[in-house]
Amino acid sequence: MNKISLNLSLLALCSLPFAASAQAPAPEPPTTLKAVLLEQLRTTHNSQDWFASGNTAIHGITAEQARWTDGKGNHSVGQLTYHLVFWNKRSLLKFKGETPAKFSGNNDETFNNFTPQQWDDLVKQFDQGMTEWENAVEAADDATIAKNASLIAHIGTHNAYHIGQIVFVRKEQGSWDPAKGVK
Repeated sequence: MNKISLNLSLLALCSLPFAASAQAPAPEPPTTLKAVLLEQLRTTHNSQDWFASGNTAIHGITAEQARWTDGKGNHSVGQLTYHLVFWNKRSLLKFKGETPAKFSGNNDETFNNFTPQQWDDLVKQFDQGMTEWENAVEAADDATIAKNASLIAHIGTHNAYHIGQIVFVRKEQGSWDPAKGVK
């Protein structure tokens, strides 16, 4: 092996750690309406993005922590989660063409009916409900997606809004781990 070949070989060998540590290219953004809506549902469910997912936001706290409020009239993590589960379930029934249970229209009920005894089950219900939403959207044809696009998009937006509130409440409470994605 001549000196030039040896130097090129050493250069190539030395550059391997840099090539291995390079970040993989970002995944391609979704290009269909269904794919965009599924991405919104997944990022507010369990797929980490630039904001915390719902599962991340509600995981790892006790029922008493879920009940905690700041004493200024703001909702607790439990109340916010109860509200999300209520509206996610109700909207999914409408999407599937089913009739939801009668509702008085008093939105306070969708927050204030939370009790700490429900917490563990509520965390499971949030995860299960979001999985059901994702499965329903995946299974739907393009006409159904187009007809319900606004409803599905509002679920993602509504979830993201309240998940942000959940993270804020946990920060105030001192129960949020900034390593989970929001400093």
